[in-house]
Amino acid sequence: MSRLTVFADAAPGTPIFTSTDAGEIARELNAVGVRFERWESPVALSFDDTPETILAAYRPYLDGLMGETGAGSADVVKLTPDHPQAQAMREKFLAEHIHTEDEVRFFAEGAGNFVLHLNDKIYDARCEKGDLISVPAGTKHWFDAGDKPSFVAVRVFTDTSGWVAHFTGDDISNRFPAVV
Repeated sequence: MSRLTVFADAAPGTPIFTSTDAGEIARELNAVGVRFERWESPVALSFDDTPETILAAYRPYLDGLMGETGAGSADVVKLTPDHPQAQAMREKFLAEHIHTEDEVRFFAEGAGNFVLHLNDKIYDARCEKGDLISVPAGTKHWFDAGDKPSFVAVRVFTDTSGWVAHFTGDDISNRFPAVV
């Protein structure tokens, strides 16, 4: 179930807001410039489908989204607990970073947490199958799919070089609860 938990960045153990209602999650995130939507879709895929099959199935949604954002490409990222680089990839995503373009993700399967550091608050957005999140360029954040990551996400890019992180060097992600 999708969930948003908000903390003061100085109080990692005390949530100041929690909701599993998609409308409330969208309102809270939209208020800080983050796009969150639930895509109700008749698309039925399996975790084992190829990236090409996944992109083709979501093409009508992607065409609209890419037209809105000016994005030029989309790809699919899959991560499973048995992936040989799963823990190394998790560690890379766990460090607070920013991007020079919006980070747009649609979860086709599984789940992961986008954790945003905005206005002295931490917004922990648990995204699951059917969720779209767009984190604005320059937003400090990290991503955690847990110690047994299992997700398939469609990524949308404007910059053709793909996912490029600029790490902040702040260890704040170490002070907040990790996904297990």
